[in-house]
Amino acid sequence: MGGADKPTLPVGGQSMLTRVLAAVHDADPRIVVGPVPADLPVPVHSTREEPPGSGPVAATSAGLALVPADVTFTALLAADLPLLTGEAIDVLRLTAESAPMQGAVYRDAEGRRQMLCGVWRTKALREAVDRLEESRGDLRGASVRELMDFLRVAEVSWRRPGPPPWFDCDTDDDLRAAEEWAR
Repeated sequence: MGGADKPTLPVGGQSMLTRVLAAVHDADPRIVVGPVPADLPVPVHSTREEPPGSGPVAATSAGLALVPADVTFTALLAADLPLLTGEAIDVLRLTAESAPMQGAVYRDAEGRRQMLCGVWRTKALREAVDRLEESRGDLRGASVRELMDFLRVAEVSWRRPGPPPWFDCDTDDDLRAAEEWAR
């Protein structure tokens, strides 16, 4: 997308990051790993993975460091999911609470897990990150798929009308499609 800071790009009059944070409006704390725009309309805690740009698992570890020990569930979300809703997060959370699994993610129509659109038992997610780091020696460049090898996950289908909540914007065409859906 031409080097743009994707989370700050607008969809439906709000940045994608603002829209993702609105989907978890009742989360406490809300944590952003990466740059936080000065005009972000909601309070968040922010951090960076070390080194910056070392990947989503390193970012997950950095974010988890700010999650208090008494927080039972953690939503692990990409910042470019402009169509994510509170209802979609509730479905994941309720699934994670009721399933004998460690978390819940959406599965798309092609059967792929949408791993950066999930809700996890915080303790299990921390343990999985620790185990992956121990097995690799370092989290730099670790993929979310590698992390998932250490977690039991419930896969959830989205059967409601409209766009899927995990729709992410990786191209200008994706951004245009999200803008159309957000109207």
